[in-house]
Amino acid sequence: MLVRDGHTIGEGFHHRRGEPHAEVEALRAAGGDARGATLYVSLEPCDHAGLTPPCTAAVIGAGIARVVVGALDPNPRTAAGGVARLRAAGIEVEVRNDPAARALVERFAVAVTTARPFVTLKMAASVDGRVGPEPGHYQLTGSEAAAFVRELRAEHDAVMVGAGTVAVDDSLLTVRPPRARLVPYRRVVVCDRPLPADRRIFAPVAGYAPTMVLCAGPGEAYGQLEAVAEVVIVQQDGSPSVDLEAGLVALKQHGVQSVLCEGGPRLAARLVAAGLVDRLEWLIAPVALSTSRAVAALGPLAGPVRWTVDATQRLGADARISARPARPAHL
Repeated sequence: MLVRDGHTIGEGFHHRRGEPHAEVEALRAAGGDARGATLYVSLEPCDHAGLTPPCTAAVIGAGIARVVVGALDPNPRTAAGGVARLRAAGIEVEVRNDPAARALVERFAVAVTTARPFVTLKMAASVDGRVGPEPGHYQLTGSEAAAFVRELRAEHDAVMVGAGTVAVDDSLLTVRPPRARLVPYRRVVVCDRPLPADRRIFAPVAGYAPTMVLCAGPGEAYGQLEAVAEVVIVQQDGSPSVDLEAGLVALKQHGVQSVLCEGGPRLAARLVAAGLVDRLEWLIAPVALSTSRAVAALGPLAGPVRWTVDATQRLGADARISARPARPAHL
């Protein structure tokens, strides 16, 4: 956003990968009025050439007097180089290190600094931490929560579930309504055991990449799935379980930058225990289900895992708690 004398003279945002960044969009909107103005940006202007030219060059060339930066760019290729370049050009720069600005780029921050995608774990549970009154019955939350989850799914590059969820729900796991994407959407199944090839998640869908199956092998056990899915063996030291971190690395290598896990209690617990969850979206239904057959939301953990809650929301009769792990952040 470009501001002069308390008035906004130009705004912009990064529409999609490969298109002009927010700074360039705002400068174009302001035109010649940008000279001497203050530029407010959520993320440090980039100082390297990638799919677009360096934003610092555009800012300097436009004659901007002052830049207020919400958060530094976590990309190692930038490493505060944008701020340094602007200051070297005589532009006043203020870095706020604002939590709201950091939150805007948290998915990008993980994807650009690690070998794996950003992982969001979504769980829906009762007030006493159960996902259903008995195995196979997991629908607790209402229509507003369902709409929130559909949007959440659309914001990520892939949705991931376990074989148990596929066996019970047999869902397509598509984004509804369909959204146009530059990179095809992915559906991912973590398989510790083979699944029938006629499950709906393996059905071809226009605009979607083939479903990816992460399995522990041996490969011949999953031969029937190779005709309907992309099978990737990620096994460590002969373990019968999928190496989840290696599986996420494989997803990143296939262009997936963010993953929404909608799996069941076992997959969720394995991701949490391995420290592979970057954002927890916990939906709570106003019902108690502590019966002998009720299913716990998370499988057993070796010890307590602490979270930092940074957002809460009411979704109809349900509640949403959004939290990040209480461990060193990537920003």
